[in-house]
Amino acid sequence: MNALKNRVQLIGNLGNTPEIITLESGKKLAKFAIATNETYKNSQGEKITDTQWHNVVAWNKTAEIIEKYLEKGKEVMIEGKLTSRSFEDKEGNKRYITEVICNELLMLGNK
Repeated sequence: MNALKNRVQLIGNLGNTPEIITLESGKKLAKFAIATNETYKNSQGEKITDTQWHNVVAWNKTAEIIEKYLEKGKEVMIEGKLTSRSFEDKEGNKRYITEVICNELLMLGNK
């Protein structure tokens, strides 16, 4: 059960072309966001689509695959774990962000 403690699976579409960063060590880092949609009917019977955005980070081989094959609009399934961190913005305010650290990626659709 330890493998299930912090596990996330998402299917969504890339909201932007991934940002690829090559570190001094030669390691690659990919950053991108995916949108997931949930559709339901409200109390008036109207169809409502709720879109959630998820920040995703991938390293090394996964980042290389992302750099080569993924672009804005592509549908993907990712699996990974949630992490949270904080940073200071340009104005000195402390900001918090939650990201999915992607360790598996599956390209879906023909987009």
